[in-house]
Amino acid sequence: MKNFITGLQFLTRIKIAKQSEWSPESFGRSVKFFPLVGGVIGILLVIINQLLTEYFPLIGFYLPPHIFTTILIIMNIVLTGGLHCDGFMDTMDGVFSGRSKERMLEIMKDSRVGANGVMAFVLLVLLKWSLLMDISSLLLPTALLIMPILGRFAMVMGITLFPYARPDGIGKAFAQYADKYTALISIVITLLLIGVCGKQALASFVMVSLSTMLLARYFTNILGGLTGDIYGTLSELGEIMVLLVYLL
Repeated sequence: MKNFITGLQFLTRIKIAKQSEWSPESFGRSVKFFPLVGGVIGILLVIINQLLTEYFPLIGFYLPPHIFTTILIIMNIVLTGGLHCDGFMDTMDGVFSGRSKERMLEIMKDSRVGANGVMAFVLLVLLKWSLLMDISSLLLPTALLIMPILGRFAMVMGITLFPYARPDGIGKAFAQYADKYTALISIVITLLLIGVCGKQALASFVMVSLSTMLLARYFTNILGGLTGDIYGTLSELGEIMVLLVYLL
């Protein structure tokens, strides 16, 4: 339970216990529970969806679809504190800077956001907004539940199956104490969470797994490994893949 709480409080803004010390071992042991953390986020998104579509209209409070979809995206970012979004922007700034590997890693570590990161993030949000708008209302609750679960599972794949690119950093704590056994436990947890959600959920699992392997290999070829920022990128793109499956 302690390791799950560590993962929950690192990956989200949800605070349920006071933690004054964060050890590398605790970070590493929490990795197997990342899909479960995604499940917590997914349940909260489903509740928000139900409030906006089922309960609020009963009291005369109705939101047009585009506002409703915008709120879902905002709440997804609020729940995570924008952690993965920041990683995505840093990755886009670094990897597509056209510089050397060492310089790319320096750019990704810089707290400032460049033009590549801003443009990429705007396009990411626009794509996610469009997908959420067009998914059937019958499938949307399940998509909202599955999306963060498989997004965090994509992070587990990156952490456990690929080398870390830096000699130090927060992401190294995850990679150092998480192994292929962690990946196996994570797969079991993920399948238990999504197994009852139908064929679209299983198809999403397959597509996220394949796309994550390809993306992680691509980044590894460029940087010699992955970083914490890329873990966040894998999560964001994994969520997009889930929404694509549910749309198509």
